[in-house]
Amino acid sequence: MNAELFVDVTPEYLSIGLLEDKRLVELRKEKSNIQFTVGDVYLGRVKKIMPGLNAAFVDVGYEKDAFLHYLDLGPQFRTLNKFLNVTSNKKGVVALHKIKSEPDINKNGTISEVLTAGQNVLVQVAKEPISTKGPRLTSELSIAGRNLVLLPFSDKVSVSQKLASADERNRLKRLLLSIKPKNFGVIIRTVAEGKRVAELDKELRTLVKRWEDNTARIKEVKPPGLVIGEIGRTSALIRDILNPSFNAIYVNSEEVYQEIKEYVGLIAPDRQNIVKHYRGTAPMFDQFHIERQIKASFGKTVSFKSGAYLIIEHTEALHVIDVNSGNRSKSASNQENNALEVNLAAADEIARQLRLRDMGGIIVVDFIDMQNNENRQKVFEKMKQAMASDRTKHNILPLSKFGLMQITRQRVRPEMDINTDEKCPTCQGTGKTTPSLLWTDSIEVAVRSAVQDRKMKKLLLKVHPFVYAYLKRGFPSEILKWKFRYTHGLKVIPSDSLGFLEFKIVDDKNKEVDLS
Repeated sequence: MNAELFVDVTPEYLSIGLLEDKRLVELRKEKSNIQFTVGDVYLGRVKKIMPGLNAAFVDVGYEKDAFLHYLDLGPQFRTLNKFLNVTSNKKGVVALHKIKSEPDINKNGTISEVLTAGQNVLVQVAKEPISTKGPRLTSELSIAGRNLVLLPFSDKVSVSQKLASADERNRLKRLLLSIKPKNFGVIIRTVAEGKRVAELDKELRTLVKRWEDNTARIKEVKPPGLVIGEIGRTSALIRDILNPSFNAIYVNSEEVYQEIKEYVGLIAPDRQNIVKHYRGTAPMFDQFHIERQIKASFGKTVSFKSGAYLIIEHTEALHVIDVNSGNRSKSASNQENNALEVNLAAADEIARQLRLRDMGGIIVVDFIDMQNNENRQKVFEKMKQAMASDRTKHNILPLSKFGLMQITRQRVRPEMDINTDEKCPTCQGTGKTTPSLLWTDSIEVAVRSAVQDRKMKKLLLKVHPFVYAYLKRGFPSEILKWKFRYTHGLKVIPSDSLGFLEFKIVDDKNKEVDLS
């Protein structure tokens, strides 16, 4: 399997696309200045104690108070609170190994026994704000690295369950127990398999130093305030998924390119050359045909094989996926075999859609009915195999007698939702038609306004590929006429992401110009 990562950076958005064997399997698009991401550590202030929920609402600076349940405080919460008080009142770095551990809190206790309104508390974002809810918090802090996850206020060393070799698990556990500092626990990740002590020791020291450098600033932070920020989204994704199958990481921003190259050089020095700076004029997602896959993969109906298709519906409580055979051009020997063939192909596409849209919570899949129990088991095994590469925690139940499969998938950030609808190219969504000969005039008016009113000498005009072909026809073409008429700094490029009669003007800083 060949994996490629594409990082598209604009002033407003950061888009990350992961392709496996040229198929888009993960997509993230979010505002460049997004806050409250999973892993961020905040100094918050308790706003309200809710005894009925055995939880507290904490102000971390978000528009809605964040939720902290008693079970998410962690057994060593009293030690964490003691560390926070000492750090807030003492100059310099407070070494965690010098802090005497306090007794664990009662796992069956109540929130009012350990927290009071107005109290400052150190918390970490466990789930990002979703819909009308604020962030979900935890006080069991962790700092993730490439091979290790550092757990302050813990002394335990645990190894990833995905490491099959018992000898290797024991080796890594003994190794980390011998080198970790006091009051720090460690989770050993799967990628640590076969790593030498020097490499793991170096990463452990780096994580401890990051903890000490950031917590030393606590006395300067006025709650609510950020104490430790998770590394960039792109670097975090690379940290979690980088493996030998990666053959390229394309970035269109010089600044982010240098950041990623430096990070890859840190975690995998021999792979630094796979990071490439994309300098093309065409949008990167258009150039590598990612935009076309986005258009085809999002929406209510998704086609996948020989006319078969999925219908994906979303509700507040769960997601429902219906599998349909459609007008298949190929048919198996009988109805049972035909249903099995469609269901097996659907399992692959469903696993891809769950990763691509980052669907979480409860997912109910209505497969085509099969009478044979052996065939039902084959579909169940196929789904488990297809979702084996999904890093998000999930649980899959066998098909019920009604042909329904239930899947739960952890939700830690909002679901990816891309609107694939386009306005009618004739009426522009108004329901009224206008003379079709005038549509190039509206583009020219916008170009003239940008040059004459905005004094822009360099501008990039993005149009639909069909419109681009029309503007380039003949000699002199419309584009050439506009260059002579207005500015030679005009560049026109086709973009698959635009509607048929939609266009955008971008300045020399890659920022879209609002000409309304």
